[in-house]
Amino acid sequence: MDAGLLLEYAWVLLVLIGLEGILAADNALVMAIMVKHLEPKKRKKALFYGLGGAFVFRFGSLFIISFLVDIWQVQAIGALYLLFLSINHVVKKFMLSDDKKKTKKEKKPSSEGSGFWTTVLKVELADIAFAVDSILAAVALALTLPATNFPKVGGLDGAQFAVILTGGIIGLIIMRFAANYFVKLLHRKPGLETAAFLIVGWVGIKLAVYTLAHPNLGVLEESFPKEPGWKITFWGVLVAIALGGWFLSSEREETEREDENEDTLEEESEEAKDY
Repeated sequence: MDAGLLLEYAWVLLVLIGLEGILAADNALVMAIMVKHLEPKKRKKALFYGLGGAFVFRFGSLFIISFLVDIWQVQAIGALYLLFLSINHVVKKFMLSDDKKKTKKEKKPSSEGSGFWTTVLKVELADIAFAVDSILAAVALALTLPATNFPKVGGLDGAQFAVILTGGIIGLIIMRFAANYFVKLLHRKPGLETAAFLIVGWVGIKLAVYTLAHPNLGVLEESFPKEPGWKITFWGVLVAIALGGWFLSSEREETEREDENEDTLEEESEEAKDY
């Protein structure tokens, strides 16, 4: 790889790590809450088994996707799913009334009273859902990276596959060891969570563009997703969303959130630390 190509791959990996970190914080908290009714030793075992299941699933699904990635229908489904995740988050965050949000929270199923293996199963299912989100976003980011001389893995260039695989492994490491830091960061900069989901939606648009340029559809020129103009536009918007998420979390918003959630933050941080 020459220096320019290496830099482009390193940049995509860096973006993947940041995105994985923000999403993993929420994921780790959800799973910590799911196992909190268990005894401390069983709690750690349930999370360990859940993480092991996520590891196996990510590897398995990544290899499957690598062979299906050239099918435009698969690309289209992935794009629609990523857009759904983004729009669903924005609707729930900004368009639902406080009463409806409260009702949804009250209806949320509880793991209290579940046995050990039932809880492990629930953690596994949650892991699978989180893995699908992460893998689809990673594939969409990696697909338009320049080809290399690395051997192909399914329909993916070997270097593209390596970036996706590395991002997935780092995501699991973050979920296991760095969740506490990202939980605190999300409380300090709450806008980052929405920014992360907007980035997921923007990545979905990127995958949609890639789909429309598929030779079997031909809506866009096949070379369009790899043209410098589109790449500059994509990365410029992505960076703008990330910076907006950081800087638009105003001091007033942070102060109010800290005052309202001081006790909750301490409890959640401890749960994430146990994870």
